[in-house]
Amino acid sequence: MNTDLLLTFTVLIVTTLFFMWGKLRSDVVALLSLLTLLLLGIITTEEALSGFSNSLVIMIAGLFIVGAGIFRTGLAEAAGKLTIKWGRGNPFLLLIMLMVLVAVLSAFMSNTGTVAVLMPVIISVALKMNESPSKFLMPVAFASSLGGVLTLIGTPPNLIASQTLADYGYERLGFFDFTPIGLVALITGILFLMVFGKYLIPDRIAVKDGQSSSTAPDELMKIYGVTDKIYRVSLPDEDSRLTGVKLKDLKLTNKYGIYILTIERKWRDKKTFQSKRIRKPAYANTVIKRGDILFLEGEKEGIDSFTEDYGLLLHSHSEEDIHESLINAEIGIAELLLTPHSKFINERVSSLEFREKYGLNIVGMNRKGRYFFQEWADERLQFGDALLIQGEWKKIELIAKEYQDVVVVGQPGEQASKAKANGRAPLAGLIMLLMLLLMTFEITAPVTAVMLAAMAMVLTGCLRNMDEAYSRINWESVLLIGGMLPMATALEKTGGVEFLSNVMIDWLGSLGPLTVMAGFYFFTMLFSQFISNTATAVLFAPIAITTALQMSVSPYPFLIAVSVAASMAFATPVASPPNALVMTAGGYSFMDFVKAGVPLQIILFIVMMFTIPFFFPY
Repeated sequence: MNTDLLLTFTVLIVTTLFFMWGKLRSDVVALLSLLTLLLLGIITTEEALSGFSNSLVIMIAGLFIVGAGIFRTGLAEAAGKLTIKWGRGNPFLLLIMLMVLVAVLSAFMSNTGTVAVLMPVIISVALKMNESPSKFLMPVAFASSLGGVLTLIGTPPNLIASQTLADYGYERLGFFDFTPIGLVALITGILFLMVFGKYLIPDRIAVKDGQSSSTAPDELMKIYGVTDKIYRVSLPDEDSRLTGVKLKDLKLTNKYGIYILTIERKWRDKKTFQSKRIRKPAYANTVIKRGDILFLEGEKEGIDSFTEDYGLLLHSHSEEDIHESLINAEIGIAELLLTPHSKFINERVSSLEFREKYGLNIVGMNRKGRYFFQEWADERLQFGDALLIQGEWKKIELIAKEYQDVVVVGQPGEQASKAKANGRAPLAGLIMLLMLLLMTFEITAPVTAVMLAAMAMVLTGCLRNMDEAYSRINWESVLLIGGMLPMATALEKTGGVEFLSNVMIDWLGSLGPLTVMAGFYFFTMLFSQFISNTATAVLFAPIAITTALQMSVSPYPFLIAVSVAASMAFATPVASPPNALVMTAGGYSFMDFVKAGVPLQIILFIVMMFTIPFFFPY
């Protein structure tokens, strides 16, 4: 064994141990591995950086953006709610439908994102059905990993297998080449969990009140009782006493106990000369104009007095009208908490002049579970009080970032993005469908189709802007792949791939290609329980294809075995991000995953040994 090969194996072993240790992020470990190989002179600078120019890395980054567009527009959440609605009365049927839904969604977008979006809905419905969320969450997490095997883009190991084949001069795997094998794996997994899950998966309640980090704006309105306090009035077309008056000069709070939250008025586009009505937040210096429609918050008595005094018209309105007037692409609602040393403590709410100073309206108050509406104006604020604020998203984001006296609960930027993308779910679905058609019929290169779809998500408003698109990319995954590809280069360059291939042939070759494929499947599956499935696939794919070539058999079943096995990560909570995601919410222990995951892995291993050669003969 030459020195370079010995050094490469040493770096590989240390890298694997660091992955298993888990104290350093996987991308940091990959980059340290890359730098070590570079400093040792095993790879050149160009070879070290080649991973980041690989089309695979660009493609995976683009897929994160496409998936973000699907999530932001609410398409995935809507599908989840519809599924839950259909299966709500039957826990057994609901679990099957949820697993199928999560698997299908995970075939086209991030499995972690899919589970994250549906998890709050699943927990809520389970509790309402008097069922333990733990009965649903682990099977859903497992289904997300099984769903990744359904398509080429479902999981990075599939893309790595396809790219490895192309690098060795073979035809790439098609978009749906994985689908028959993925369907067998998914059906096997669902049947196993439905039959044995009740014996292997714990039944316990782990979700506690207040565990959720944030509440949607429309839910906040209902919790604070704001929905029932909103009224819609309009000025007559002719001039009235309100025309030309600034809001701060009206003193509506003192006189009537009411607030103007939003103003709807006519707006004429100077370019198209078309008129339409727009909704704008109400500020202290906002001037009321003829024909304006005002959305007011207050008690009915105060509203009636105000409309009578100024000759206004009171209109009926629906809950949808209220929602659109207070929560849209530009304006929204958030909950604000006082910090222990906030300068607002002991101040009266009315003296804060929140609208004048911050451009935001206070529309409600919560003190230890008691919700105030009108009487909070003269209350002195205490530590722990929560204020419900309304106004422009950018001003809510600003107060969240710039002021130390308050904490804005949740992520206003995230809520703003969802509000802006509202109504674009069909468009996001169409963009993804066109991307799939381009890839399926090979009209363009896969990476081109993905990048076109990613840009379309931004340009059509499914994502707010490029900043949000960049923020939705899981850079840890991107850097992990870019950092680990040079390790494969180093193994090939030093003869490590050929060495490991010969070891596999010496150990198992005499028993035939099925046994060798089983060996690759087993070791890949074993490694993926402790290190990233992406890193595992990067390491095993070149060894698998070299072994196949030396045995003069088709490399496809070996590569498929590696990609499938890398995704079969059920035996530990760190085996996949979805497993880690549901661990706390479901109240699972490490041994809960071992108890349910290991039998599932064994069953799938046996089934795949028959399935893979059937669809991809040697």
